[in-house]
Amino acid sequence: MSNNTVYMTQEGYDKLESELEYLVSVRRKEVANQIAEAKAEGDISENAGYDEAKNAQAFLEGRIREVENRIRNAQIIEDDVDSPANVVALGRSVVVQEIGEDTKEGYTIVGSVEADPKNGRISNESPMGKSLLGKKVGDKITVKTPNGEIKFKILKVE
Repeated sequence: MSNNTVYMTQEGYDKLESELEYLVSVRRKEVANQIAEAKAEGDISENAGYDEAKNAQAFLEGRIREVENRIRNAQIIEDDVDSPANVVALGRSVVVQEIGEDTKEGYTIVGSVEADPKNGRISNESPMGKSLLGKKVGDKITVKTPNGEIKFKILKVE
């Protein structure tokens, strides 16, 4: 496991591959056409369209490198068959309840590149994710937040 390892689900990996295919085969051609059209307009030294197209190209190439790097360093999260089913691990979903509250919250623990807290997908590197990893049903955890500590009880792991 190197420091460059990018943890992700198979779904996240597939999305990255699809994005890379789109960026290389479709978006690159679109940006190249924008540059060609801007060049055709004449003097490029004072051509805002040309500058905009070149900036788009730089952004695109940066994103392509970033996606390629993530794919190259991807470690697919697979269910750890050696880990008991009631233990929180990467790729697993967990239901927690804040101590003293009635509301239950559900999360799936994913790698940082797939984190989407609004949709219940939290990073293994987040304060909540770090606190949950390795814990099991019935355990109580304390999560440090900017507003203080919050205590949760783990109700379910799947």
